[in-house]
Amino acid sequence: MDLIVAKFGGTSVGDGSRIKKAAQSVVNEYMKGNQVVVVVSAVNKTTDELIGLSDEAIGAGLTDKQKAEIMAMGELTSARLFSATIESLGVKSEFIDPYNDLWPIMTDSNSLEAKIDFKTTNIKIEGIKRLVNQGIIPVVCGFLGKGPSGEITTLGRGGSDITAFLIGHCLEANEVIIVTDVDGVMSTDPNKIESARLLDEISVEEMRDLATHGAQVLHPHALKYKDPLISAKIINFAHGDLTSKGTRIVGPYEGEMLKCVSLYKNPISLIAIVGEAMVKKVGLFAGLTGCLADEDINIFGISAGQNSMTAFVDKSDSNKAYHLLHQFVVENDVLSSLSLGRDTAMITFVSPDIIDTPGIISDITEPLRKNDINIVEIISSQTAIVLFVDWKDGEQARDLVNEVLE
Repeated sequence: MDLIVAKFGGTSVGDGSRIKKAAQSVVNEYMKGNQVVVVVSAVNKTTDELIGLSDEAIGAGLTDKQKAEIMAMGELTSARLFSATIESLGVKSEFIDPYNDLWPIMTDSNSLEAKIDFKTTNIKIEGIKRLVNQGIIPVVCGFLGKGPSGEITTLGRGGSDITAFLIGHCLEANEVIIVTDVDGVMSTDPNKIESARLLDEISVEEMRDLATHGAQVLHPHALKYKDPLISAKIINFAHGDLTSKGTRIVGPYEGEMLKCVSLYKNPISLIAIVGEAMVKKVGLFAGLTGCLADEDINIFGISAGQNSMTAFVDKSDSNKAYHLLHQFVVENDVLSSLSLGRDTAMITFVSPDIIDTPGIISDITEPLRKNDINIVEIISSQTAIVLFVDWKDGEQARDLVNEVLE
C-alpha cells in the first residue's frame, strides 16, 4: 500500500467536469488499496478575481490580513467541492482548511508571504495521518497556512506546490504528484518552439533552477521539501489518471546544502581582453570559449563590458589559456590586447532565496568591505552569487559570507 499526495492546480479543477475527473482519479487509486491525500488550489483564476474585486471595492485601505482572508476563499471553496465530489463517488472524504482543528500547515504571522513553522507542522500532521489510517481521503487547501494566533496566512504565489511537498515530506509519502495543465517539463516553451520535447525526468536542482528562472510548472521553493526517498512527478490533468507518465523529478534535495557558501580549492586566474566596441562583435564569446574548449580548458565564468571581457580559469590552465587567447586576440580585428591577472579565490554563495531577497548582494559584500577585503569581480544569477577576491583573502572572505546564512 502506497501513500500518495496528489496536488491539483487551478486549471485541473477549472470546472465541474474537471473536478469530477480529478476526484475519480483519486478514487481509482484509493480502490487499488493506496492511501491518498489531496492538495487542491483555487478554481482557475478565482484568486485573481477575488483580488480584483477587493481592489475595486476597497483599494489601498485593504489590510494584508483582510487580503489573505479574501484570497483564501478560493481554496476554501475548491476543497469543499473536491471532498464532496469524492464522497459522491462512494468514498469517505474530509476537507481540511485552516478553521479545522486538524489543519497542519503552521506559519509565522506574515499574512501574504508566510514562512513555514516546520517543527509545529510536523507535529500537527498527525491529525492527517489518523484520517488516512481510518480510510478517509483528506482534501487539504493548498496555498494557505495558519499563523500563531490562528489567523489565516498565505504562502505566496505557487504556494499549493509548497503545501503538497511539505505534506508529502511530513507524512513520509511514497509519491507526490503535481497535476497541472501540461504533460510535464518540456525542453522549452512549446508555444514558442514547436519541436519542444517532453522530458522523461529532470533533477531536483535542474527543476529548481528552471522554476526560479521563470518556468511556471512548479514553484521553486516547493522543492525544499522534496525528500530523496519520495518519488515525484508532474502530469497532465487531461489524462484523468494519476499513474500517467509525465516528467519525474529525480535526485535528492540537499536542503540547507543548497543554501551554502563554498571556496574553490585552487586559485583562479583572470585573463582580461580589451578591444573596441566588443559587445557589438557577433560571435566573439563563441570564439573565446571555443578556442579554450578545444583544448579542454574549463571556464569558471565570463564577465563583459563595452570594451573588455574577462575569462576565469583554473591557475593550472592559465598559462596555456593565456597563449591560446593571445593568438585569438591577434587574429581578431576588434581586439587589441590581453593580460594575465593575479591569483584570486572563488567564493560561491548558492541559495534558492536570492531572487526573492532584496539587498542580498549588499548583505554579502558589506562584511567584506568592513574587513578591507577587495572584491576583484562579482557575477550573479537568480540562484547564485560568485565573488572573486585576492587569493590570500579567500578563507576569511568565505567565513564572512558564511555568516550571512547564520
